[in-house]
Amino acid sequence: MSTIDMRSAVGALADAVRRSATGGSADVRGMPPFLPARRILERVRRSFLEHAEAPDVRDQSDDVVAIVRALERVQEALDLDAAHRFAARLTGQDAQQLVVEMAHDMRSPLGSILILAERLRGGAGGELSPMQQRQLGLVYSAAFGLSTLAGDVIELARGGTTLVDTERIAFSVSDVLQSIMDILRPMAEEKRLEMKATGPSADVRIGHPSALNRVLLNLATNAIKFTNTGSVSVSTREIDRSQIEFSVQDTGRGIPEHVMGSLFEAFRQRQTPGDYAFSSAGLGLSICQKLIRAMGGELHVATELEKGTRFYFTLDLEQPEKLG
Repeated sequence: MSTIDMRSAVGALADAVRRSATGGSADVRGMPPFLPARRILERVRRSFLEHAEAPDVRDQSDDVVAIVRALERVQEALDLDAAHRFAARLTGQDAQQLVVEMAHDMRSPLGSILILAERLRGGAGGELSPMQQRQLGLVYSAAFGLSTLAGDVIELARGGTTLVDTERIAFSVSDVLQSIMDILRPMAEEKRLEMKATGPSADVRIGHPSALNRVLLNLATNAIKFTNTGSVSVSTREIDRSQIEFSVQDTGRGIPEHVMGSLFEAFRQRQTPGDYAFSSAGLGLSICQKLIRAMGGELHVATELEKGTRFYFTLDLEQPEKLG
């Protein structure tokens, strides 16, 4: 910042303080956004308080109090102005890009946490006690949840239908289920919940394992979040040789009727504190629905208050020998 800019900022802040101290407005909206006004004001406030300790100034206590209050009002005005500027960016033309960049910035450090936690759990730093294993499991689960949320934001910006596997490939359903159990078991154990998973008799299928893993992991995470006692189960039911119904069922509190109409909407608002929502942004279920549709299915829900919720969908996953 140039000397002229600094003088301009200090002068504008001084005018705002003067107006406020004499009963006027503490409006700072005309100040250029590139000026570090709040930092400058804090320095001015500290300098004034040091000056106010002088004997000749201390006698003017009423004036000192008036100026301190004026400084506080200008600070509040600056905070409000900054909030307005940020809100304007979030609703402007570059809002989507800004949110995506923030999500990318979140995923990089979270990825490092996941790698480090996984290495430590694998014994890279020496043998761990059961308690340490459990604690690292919780760290991994929490970081994974945040990383998934960041991924949901990026996915939504891209349309929410991106399948990591562009081609259907052979995969093991039990491997997908085991991966989910490994990630979520520490969270379930922390809440003293029983967690179960059952796969189909014909394990190897043709489909999109990454998308399926993401959907089931999101649904199971949500089930654990809203279940305080009982169990969470991830199960499969073979409808015929190729079609499999996947189900995530919990014994939680259930979903209120007034939430059902907007359950799959992204960025929905909770109507009351504690309302059922996949996350505070409501992204998870929206992404799950889009991914399931991209795989040729539809996400359904059955729920009963204080008894539990079941999310389920059916996919056509052929057995390898059927191809060709």
